[in-house]
Amino acid sequence: MADAALRLTALAEEVLGEALPIRIRAWDGSEAGPPGAPVLVVRHRRALRRLLWKPGELGLARAWVAGELDVEGDLYALLDRLSGLIWEREEEPGKRVHPVRDPRLRAAARELVKLGGALPPPAPPAEEVHRRTGRLHTRRRDKEAISHHYDVGNDFYALVLGPSMVYSCAYWESPESTLEEAQRDKLDLVCRKLALKEGDRLLDVGCGWGSMAIHAAREYGAHVVGITLSREQAAYARKRIAEEGLTDRIEIRVQDYRDVKDGPYDAISSIGMAEHVGSVRYAEYADILYGLLRDGGRLLNHQIARRPERDESAYHIDEFIDAYVFPDGELAPVGRTVSTLEEAGFEARDVEPIREHYALTLRQWVANLESDWPRAVRHTSPGRARIWRLYMAACALSFERNRIGVNQILAVKTPVSGASGMSLRARTWN
Repeated sequence: MADAALRLTALAEEVLGEALPIRIRAWDGSEAGPPGAPVLVVRHRRALRRLLWKPGELGLARAWVAGELDVEGDLYALLDRLSGLIWEREEEPGKRVHPVRDPRLRAAARELVKLGGALPPPAPPAEEVHRRTGRLHTRRRDKEAISHHYDVGNDFYALVLGPSMVYSCAYWESPESTLEEAQRDKLDLVCRKLALKEGDRLLDVGCGWGSMAIHAAREYGAHVVGITLSREQAAYARKRIAEEGLTDRIEIRVQDYRDVKDGPYDAISSIGMAEHVGSVRYAEYADILYGLLRDGGRLLNHQIARRPERDESAYHIDEFIDAYVFPDGELAPVGRTVSTLEEAGFEARDVEPIREHYALTLRQWVANLESDWPRAVRHTSPGRARIWRLYMAACALSFERNRIGVNQILAVKTPVSGASGMSLRARTWN
């Protein structure tokens, strides 16, 4: 009798303590769950062994990347229902029970063994980050982490990001704007906040594929140094710059921000890079950028932020993102980021939250990926394409639910005279 889906549904509801809001289709063809609900497809019983050996998010992630779990229908709808049921469940610390002592979880493990078997323990998918060694956020380890995330093929990123090749939150003047228009408006907003003008020296930290450098040089006449740790990004950016005829205005370096020594700069942009810096290095990062600016120079720090924890020691890096997307990446609350910049000597002049803008951006990237799925797989791997689809869709929902945010922080290296060079009117970027 084909009843795997019914048994899985009963098992999930027993562990969670409430009805499962999705439908399950199992490898034996059986289905169970509310009619019309989003369908989680368990293609292979090996997925259950992954959960047995690595319970929780990482086990689920491994099964997804390996293609043993899939979704039929609207991925956002399924993730939305599961996020409230699993990821956003809060349990009082005093009521938490260790899995070994929890009879429900022991019974669940026995049922998983019956359904999926216990042996052999499945090997992690090839796309998972290998075991990391050495201290967190050394130059070597940061370079390896950046390579894992960005050196997966420029053709793949071009398909997902579109012609703008901007891998950060766009700025949507209108929901009807195109992705290209919204990315152009974001780059222009950064340039205006920095008050760039002809001949200014701009340092673009984490320059990606060169889009910010090109916009600043072409539209504002700036002389730009862009730095990245990704050789693939640097090669792509240099090619674009040559095609634009801007090699006399832009230099792209494969360089760590800690090794930049040729200040002072008139302005610094750091767009979507500081998430890689890490809490142990953030004060150093702020100090270095402060030292690279001239008096009166401006920093635009565009950075994803998490909600603060009541007990900050409870914060931990998301297992799926750490293993498959951004190794060693860390998020900080926006207040802590502002404080760290001010402790370095900056005067924080503006914080603009653009959380909803990132949700719109991510949904467009997911649409680009899904619309040309076979080509995306050819450009990278089935597992890597599945990682990006899940990661971007889940992040879109996280931004929409205010679980994470993104902010543009404008800070000035205000001289001792106190003359910041800012307009008396707020949000007048000149």
